[in-house]
Amino acid sequence: MALVRSFLAAKKILGGSVAGTRKETSAPKGFLAVYVGENQKKKQRYFVPVSYLNQPLFQTLLSKAEEEFGFHHPMGGLTIPCPEDTFISITTRIQG
Repeated sequence: MALVRSFLAAKKILGGSVAGTRKETSAPKGFLAVYVGENQKKKQRYFVPVSYLNQPLFQTLLSKAEEEFGFHHPMGGLTIPCPEDTFISITTRIQG
């Protein structure tokens, strides 16, 4: 049950998947849009606070993205090639 609560809290804070209108295409001030997932067609878009960029756990995800994509991200934005549940777990730990 605690896992479900932490997952829902992470979804709420991270913004969940977003697609659609022009208003929704840019990240809110202080946030970074990232695409998460291993399957190219099933990537989910999340908004993460820019403060996460200083966190060692998040930097590990960024290193993995750099190894796989370099500076070319096929989704047009920062793509993190890891399972969505791993991403949620890491960002939940960063939240404290």
